[in-house]
Amino acid sequence: MQMAQKQEVVADLSAKLSKAKCLYLTDFTGLDVASITELRRRLTSAGVEYVVVKNTLARRALTGGPYEGLTEHLAGPNAFALSEGDVVTAAKILTEFARERERPRIRAGAVEGRVVSIEEIRRIADLPPREQLLAQVVGTMAAPIAGLVYTLSGLLSKFVRTVDAVREQKQARGESAAAATQPAEEAPSAEEAQPDEEARPAEESAE
Repeated sequence: MQMAQKQEVVADLSAKLSKAKCLYLTDFTGLDVASITELRRRLTSAGVEYVVVKNTLARRALTGGPYEGLTEHLAGPNAFALSEGDVVTAAKILTEFARERERPRIRAGAVEGRVVSIEEIRRIADLPPREQLLAQVVGTMAAPIAGLVYTLSGLLSKFVRTVDAVREQKQARGESAAAATQPAEEAPSAEEAQPDEEARPAEESAE
């Protein structure tokens, strides 16, 4: 490999490492080409990249970066499993594949720049998938939210009923007050009711 090609490989790997949320260093000794292809297919389908690189170039890419702590584990044939998002799926696929075929062997790993032990990687692999974790979080959040919505709906309905009752009471009081203040029909005065007795004798005398 020419120097320019080596520099390109190092630069490309360094760029991938800078974006990776996790990096698992594996020893693929004992895996044939078909097995490596199958492993890469499973990882790629889950958004995980599987990169085979020489240790000298890998050391250059790791030096000065967030995963520099893994340089001490570079020995023998190595491949990097890199993921920019899901740290669980990569560990799960590697662990399950190794359980099926006894390869590859995970040498070391790091999550968001922190080197983790083999035991920690096994624990990560035992976690539920990312989608299931998100569903559980959403479900946990949705339960109190649903309760809050139900409570608010009940309070709103109660408030509307109270407003309607108050409005009806006010209307009833207004109608009663209007009936009480309406003027009654005036009765005829005593003078109007009294017959005109003086006029009658005059009429009689005229006769």
